Amino acid sequence: MTAATSELLLSRIRDVPDYPKPGVMFKDITPLLADPEAFTVLTDVLAELCTRYEATKIVGLEARGFILGAPVAIRAGLGFIPVRKAGKLPGATLSQAYELEYGTAEIEVHAEDLRAGDRVMVIDDVLATGGTAEASLELIRRAGADVAGVAVLMELGFLGGRIRLEPALRGAPLEALITL
Repeated sequence: MTAATSELLLSRIRDVPDYPKPGVMFKDITPLLADPEAFTVLTDVLAELCTRYEATKIVGLEARGFILGAPVAIRAGLGFIPVRKAGKLPGATLSQAYELEYGTAEIEVHAEDLRAGDRVMVIDDVLATGGTAEASLELIRRAGADVAGVAVLMELGFLGGRIRLEPALRGAPLEALITL
């Protein structure tokens, strides 16, 4: 990715101080999504990563991973699989619980959507603490598929998500277009 591309993407991410609570600087990607040039550039860069790592399917993590992953899947000519919060998918699912800073959460995928031979790229907006991404990698492997990699728009490096995720990646690449 070029410096100009990185600058364009970063220029469309708005800082919102004290959201959702005092002391937090929220990184709002809605201005990027509203800008067709920036959104197209982002889609193209992520689609190229999917091609480079020979992905055959894309998993998007709820909820902003859906917004980014679906157009990337179309651009790359790949299937799109939503990974949802528990209880949101009908039919047979695989689920994975994971630890949050204060408590636990659970994600699910349709059991039949992933199978042996699939090479899956996980796409999300932000890598923060890494819990959701780590759980998604476990789900992908439990379904019998392989992990092609993880790609995120932003990595909040100070939260340590990359360190947490490294063992679960098992050598698969982690690509962050912007690291803060």
